[in-house]
Amino acid sequence: MTNKIRTYLLIGISAAAFVSMLSISPIRQDPAFHNFADGREIVSIPNFMNVISNLPFLLLGAAGLWTIKKSRPNGAFEELRTNCILFFAGIFFTGIGSAFYHLDPNNSTLIWDRLPMTISFMAIFSVLTGTMINTELGKKILWPLTGFGILSVWYWQIYDDLRLYAIVQFLPIILMPLILIIYDKNKFPKKYFWLMISFYGIAKLFEALDVEAYYILKVISGHTIKHLFAALTPAVFLYAYRKKT
Repeated sequence: MTNKIRTYLLIGISAAAFVSMLSISPIRQDPAFHNFADGREIVSIPNFMNVISNLPFLLLGAAGLWTIKKSRPNGAFEELRTNCILFFAGIFFTGIGSAFYHLDPNNSTLIWDRLPMTISFMAIFSVLTGTMINTELGKKILWPLTGFGILSVWYWQIYDDLRLYAIVQFLPIILMPLILIIYDKNKFPKKYFWLMISFYGIAKLFEALDVEAYYILKVISGHTIKHLFAALTPAVFLYAYRKKT
């Protein structure tokens, strides 16, 4: 497959996703989204398990930023240093924002969960693009993608319409595996990106099975498990980053 065909394929899928999403009716935020299975109050903290399970994001975000400050990796990771900083910063603030949201789940607090998470999502997509396709491209798309991610959260908050946010959430999940399959430029990080995608997929599965997991396990809900699996994604990237130093 030539580079031109690869490029057309990625652009075509992205364009189709935009056209399809924007051609449907606005997607409203379901009020039931905030009704999590495990609402136990422990040590005077409401929704304790969903709050405390954000601690790994804080620790991994801080560890990632410290590692970037103290080390210099080889290859693309060093050239994509700003992208990596933004990813781990987003992870760190996701820990704060998600914990804040789960203390009092509602649309007004949800923005502080989604905003930093979106920034991390766009940053890691730009890192994958930079390592697998072209380093300069990865650097160039960082800020436009980040801006679009922020715009999608703002648009949802103002107009109660999740269509743009859905593009931010799910289009990279389609494009990232495809990029890993059709590009062979940099074989080193491939297995780590596959692991990150897998852990995120498992996290989304447990998010959908919040009530069922809590009914079966009794002590932990699907949403709490979702936080723990989602935190494995920055853990894997941090390991890969350190391997290249």
